[in-house]
Amino acid sequence: MDARIGRFEIKASNQMNRLPNQFFSGLVSRANRYIEEGYDVINLGQGNPDLPTPLHIVRSLQEAAISPLNHKYPLFSGKRKLKEAICQWYEVEHGVHLDPDDEVAILPGTKTGLVELASILLNPGDVALVPDPGYPDYWSGIALAGANMIPMPLLRENAFLPDLESIPTEQLKRGKLIYLNYPSNPTGACAPPSFFDDAIRFAEKNKMVIAHDFAYGALGFDGKKPASFLSRPGAKEVGIEFYTLSKTYNMAGWRSGFALGNKEVIRLINLLQDHYYCSLFGAVQDAAVTALTASQDCVKELVAVYESRRNSVYREMSHIGWNASLSEGTFFTWLPVPPGYTSSQFADLLLEKVQVVVAPGSGFGHNGEGYVRAGLLTSEERLREAMQRIHSLSLF
Repeated sequence: MDARIGRFEIKASNQMNRLPNQFFSGLVSRANRYIEEGYDVINLGQGNPDLPTPLHIVRSLQEAAISPLNHKYPLFSGKRKLKEAICQWYEVEHGVHLDPDDEVAILPGTKTGLVELASILLNPGDVALVPDPGYPDYWSGIALAGANMIPMPLLRENAFLPDLESIPTEQLKRGKLIYLNYPSNPTGACAPPSFFDDAIRFAEKNKMVIAHDFAYGALGFDGKKPASFLSRPGAKEVGIEFYTLSKTYNMAGWRSGFALGNKEVIRLINLLQDHYYCSLFGAVQDAAVTALTASQDCVKELVAVYESRRNSVYREMSHIGWNASLSEGTFFTWLPVPPGYTSSQFADLLLEKVQVVVAPGSGFGHNGEGYVRAGLLTSEERLREAMQRIHSLSLF
């Protein structure tokens, strides 16, 4: 990360040099090269919602953007009416009571908070437990903090849930933080409430903070509502939950999310963000209030779209002979690669031969090897076409 300018050399800090490669950036670059060369690429590799933000939310932003009050610096910690809307929504949706003053932090996207959290809680040499496979940006925050990771294997035979009690006690001595994520990116698995109860007991015993990434909390299938970590007894004593409007309301580009739960962790997040940001653009906050307090029919409709897409993909896969665990939530499918291929080799083959982009499982951790992640973020027609292109390779 060094660059020569003029007569002297610009040297990146040790912190910057610790950063892992940005997995998704490389994935996007490879797909774009094929698109630029004129290929008809079906991109199932990214997690970028393909449907527009509901119109009533867009109109709310338009109206709020006109107000001169939103042309000023917003309050550092965010508008109280947004915090109140978040608390009201969480009580209705998950039966969780929250204090808007002490248990809510507004975030410019939950990715920011998930990365910041490591710097807030970890010192060099401390340990964080991370799901493997899991969201790669957890690693980024840990690297920036100079801390270490212990991967928690998510295996098909364990329903893609970590076996916390199998982690050696010696490895837990410097443990400070546990990242969990259900519904799970990339596996599509959901966690039962009993798992969170076990995780809370584990965190209490080992004096560790739980950070539950609930980004896909609205996207549960087959009539099953994903469980909120915060809905379990004792959750606030040991941790926080991150939620984003990106997936629930197709607001990925709006960068609107929040962290909820333990008062001290929330205080520290707000403190750090006071040094980084002046909160979100006020009009975006007003639109977020609309999203949370207006009719939730748009969310039900969105879940139905993803479930129908999922079902279409698995029907096509059954015709091919491609067998995989049924995705329980998120907008992803977690698919085993055919014999004789690594996940990267299989992903490369699909891009080069039939111009279908999937994310190699190895990019999500050691235990992602042997799988690829395919998104449900295009029409059913295109999803069926992708499966038919893959079928033409006669791999299954």
